[in-house]
Amino acid sequence: MGKILSVLFCILIFNLASSYAQNCSNFAFSRNAIYATCVTLPVLNSHLHWNYHPSNGSVDLAFRRTGSDTSQWVAWALNVRRSGMIGAQTLVAVPNSDGTIRAYTTSVNSYDSTMQPSTLSFAVPNITAERINGDVVIYATLVLPNGGTRFNQVWQVGPTNNGAPVSHAFRSENRNSRGSVDFSTGVAGAGGSFGGSRIRRRNTHGVLNAISWGVLMPMGAMAARYLKVFNFANPAWFYIHVATQSSAYIVGVAGWATGLKLGSDSTGITDDTHRNIGIILFAFGTLQVFALFLRPKPDHKFRFYWNIYHHSLGYSIIVLSVINVYEGLDILDPEKKWKNAYTGILIILGIITVIMEALTWVIVLKRKKEEKRTHAGTNGSYGANGVSQSA
Repeated sequence: MGKILSVLFCILIFNLASSYAQNCSNFAFSRNAIYATCVTLPVLNSHLHWNYHPSNGSVDLAFRRTGSDTSQWVAWALNVRRSGMIGAQTLVAVPNSDGTIRAYTTSVNSYDSTMQPSTLSFAVPNITAERINGDVVIYATLVLPNGGTRFNQVWQVGPTNNGAPVSHAFRSENRNSRGSVDFSTGVAGAGGSFGGSRIRRRNTHGVLNAISWGVLMPMGAMAARYLKVFNFANPAWFYIHVATQSSAYIVGVAGWATGLKLGSDSTGITDDTHRNIGIILFAFGTLQVFALFLRPKPDHKFRFYWNIYHHSLGYSIIVLSVINVYEGLDILDPEKKWKNAYTGILIILGIITVIMEALTWVIVLKRKKEEKRTHAGTNGSYGANGVSQSA
């Protein structure tokens, strides 16, 4: 019995190896092209073949999708800055009515992209496509950007309408058609950018910064502006404000540190806008911490200027924080529900702000009116000699 199982196991392994070799390594291209490296991608019956040329930082590749329908478009892309569809620098193959395949490049900048021909962020000296026994193959030469070799990749397939690409399906295999590729080592990963550990670090970075800069910072500012108008909240508003902003800063520094680590581990993948705003936020947040220790007393002659500095810097941090959270969401490219959830939080905070702003002005104007009435009554209770009025 044991020998039979061993024989069956060997047959299974042999068949799997033969199948893989037939699907990837030993595929016969019509142009007799030979590629030193190939990987079978985990979904959508796709394979990637390539030759890497370190002397000039270029790659000759062939992306192959097996069993492609004659009315389907096929695409493969590098995403230089992100891990999903937005920002994908794409090679597209679209069937013509006569059975031939036309190939072109397009940069996908939105979810509503019509995939019209456009240039990429890096050079593609040549691109062609053909159909071989039911397989669609895209051939291209890429000049790898920024001297890098490791990038996020995305591949996809979808229907056409009158010869033009239309939106692909959103089944599990379509949502999971992303991963990473290192052209120098021949290593490719699936399901995220550069493997699971990196995507977990990216998610951790995103959550920490969304909570700290994107939620706690605005809440701390709201506590300072709206609670102090109530007499019963004085001086509790100050301690609430300090505790909230300090917590936001500590969590934000942790998120900023994970961002630095992610940046140092990246090769060829950068997002200058997100990174630069993050650096500015860290600098501004640090200045706000020092502002707490340099805070003059209320009757000090420099308190007026300190207030201008503290408030201007605080509101700048809030605006930049919200912008950078959305930048980060675009980079992570999660399901839309996460961006919708953060947008919902901002809407709730905005509604509370409008209500509290109106209530604050009502209370302030009412107090000023009472102060004027009291002041007028006090002046009227002293004679007309003007002594008390001048006092």
